[in-house]
Amino acid sequence: MSISGTKPAESRVSDTLARDRLGVAAVVFFVMSAAAPLTVVAGVVPTGLAVTGLTGIAVAFLAVAVVLAIFSVGYVAMARHISNAGAFYAYVSQGLGRPLGVGASWVALLAYNMFQVASYGGFGAIAEPLFADWFGVNAPWWVLGLAAWALVAVLGVRDVAVNGRVLATLLVAEILLTVVFAVAEITTDGFAASSAPLDPSTLTGAGAGALLVMAITGFVGFEQSVVFSEESRDPRRTVSRATYIAIALIAVLYAFASWAMISAAGADKVVDRATAEGPELFFNLAAGPLGDTALHLGHALFLTSLIAAMISFHNIISRYMFSLGREGVLPRVFGKTVPGTGAPKNGSLAQSAVGLAVIVVYAVMGWDPLVQLFFWGGTGGGLGVLLLVTLTAFAVIGFFARHPEGEDLLHRVIAPVIGAVLLLVVSYLAIDNIATLLGVEPGSTPALVVPLSFAVLFVAGVLWALYLRAARPQIYAGIGLGARSAANSGGFAAALNEETR
Repeated sequence: MSISGTKPAESRVSDTLARDRLGVAAVVFFVMSAAAPLTVVAGVVPTGLAVTGLTGIAVAFLAVAVVLAIFSVGYVAMARHISNAGAFYAYVSQGLGRPLGVGASWVALLAYNMFQVASYGGFGAIAEPLFADWFGVNAPWWVLGLAAWALVAVLGVRDVAVNGRVLATLLVAEILLTVVFAVAEITTDGFAASSAPLDPSTLTGAGAGALLVMAITGFVGFEQSVVFSEESRDPRRTVSRATYIAIALIAVLYAFASWAMISAAGADKVVDRATAEGPELFFNLAAGPLGDTALHLGHALFLTSLIAAMISFHNIISRYMFSLGREGVLPRVFGKTVPGTGAPKNGSLAQSAVGLAVIVVYAVMGWDPLVQLFFWGGTGGGLGVLLLVTLTAFAVIGFFARHPEGEDLLHRVIAPVIGAVLLLVVSYLAIDNIATLLGVEPGSTPALVVPLSFAVLFVAGVLWALYLRAARPQIYAGIGLGARSAANSGGFAAALNEETR
């Protein structure tokens, strides 16, 4: 049973996202593109091996998939009652109260922007030597980053279905290449199937926390299926199916590819090779049986994998801003869409401005785009999303405690409680291992700034919500209601009756 209460007034075209544009497959493409499979397999896995020295990355992926699947039972059940492009923001608002929801929204904007701008640094740094080798073009990283930025900026104001088709093409190509390269590694001379990548004991020893968090970073994006609920066909089925399909596909692909890589390199040698070769390890192992042409293709698709992630995160961020603008939590200008396409234009332009500013600042200051932008930004963003998923797990429990109608005990109590406890443990391990995750000394500036920045923004968001409650109660009453926002529909009294917090 929905908690929608009174029927909402008709919204103007400029205040709503496009309806009935996305099916299950399109949502899966958005979700998996944010996860960036090839980037994770070729980038995150070797990094995890080098940093932790643990080879159990495959079992870590499988373990994380189980935790996220348990969390998703209650998560997608809540999606059947709430349709809102704000996702975490809306869920926390309606599950734990509006102040915490606004705090969560500010953390979400920072975390996803960290992922987004990190991709520009990674793309530029990785493309710079490749373009020099392929085309004889000696362009600095920031020029190449700006080229990717321009492409994403243009697509960001187009119809979401156009973005879906672009992502589908890029994603299918990188998944096929990942599978082909992994199979090729199995055929290399000296390959010996190893049980080390699947050894569960690596999940309990020293460094296991960092290993688990690196694994969960590879799934970031799975939770965004609900962001597209307003634009999906039959959201009740589309969101749940897309979420479970994405988790399953990501887990199987990562576990298989990482097992093949470690087995091909040798479990006793792979850590040293990962330290020395980095992202090239995955490509170098497959180059023997496939040749240099395949190696170049792998590098090209590694770059398009980053572009796909940029497009996906750009769409996610612009929809968060749209949701917040529509409800008046951010300036109303962000709550407008383009008539005809339904694209959240102003939110998209704002995100493009942030990306441009970061690229310019890093270029002028001469900061390292690979370590100080791509690696730190991606890791920090992953921590932020993990904390948000954990908070949302408790929001699911709170929501169904007040609205148990329409869901059985498994969906509203058992799975949400188990998922919340498991995620709380992983979040503790993440914060405890933050220095290891960032590759810095404990107590150093990055190890302190990253978690503190999320804490400060969360508190600031809570204080802003409390200000709205005192100074602008009509806007406060509509927080988390999406298209039913009291401030948009005029249903102020109805919203107050529906929501108690």
